[in-house]
Amino acid sequence: MRRVDLALFRGYAMLRVAIRRIRPEKESRLRAWLAELNSRADEVRETFRGETVRAEQAFIVPGSEGPLLVYVMEAEDFEQGSKAFADSHHKIDAEHREVMRECLAESLKLEPLYDVALETSARGV
Repeated sequence: MRRVDLALFRGYAMLRVAIRRIRPEKESRLRAWLAELNSRADEVRETFRGETVRAEQAFIVPGSEGPLLVYVMEAEDFEQGSKAFADSHHKIDAEHREVMRECLAESLKLEPLYDVALETSARGV
C-alpha cells in the first residue's frame, strides 16, 4: 500500500496517510468492518501496543472514479508497527488484513504538496 508520510511530530510520533480505491461493490462491507472495529476498540487498542500506534482514523470519500478510503495513522515507529502487524497473532489483525484485501483496490499515487515539521531535539520537541 503506497502511503503519504506527513512528518508531523508530537513528541516522536508521526502521521501517515494511506489513500486507496475501494472496490465499489465492497464499500458496504468495508463500512461494516470499520463500524465493527469501533465496537471492538479494546481489541484494537491491544494491537496498538506492539505496533507503536497512538491512533487511527478512517474516512470513506466519494470520488469520480469510485469511493476512496483515507486511512490516517499516528505512530512512533512505522517500521516496527508494520513488522508487528505482519507477525501479529491477534485475531482482529488477521480479520483486518482479510477485509482490506477483499475491499481495497489500488493506491493513489500521491505525493504531499506541503510537508513541514518541527525538527526533533533531545527533548523530542
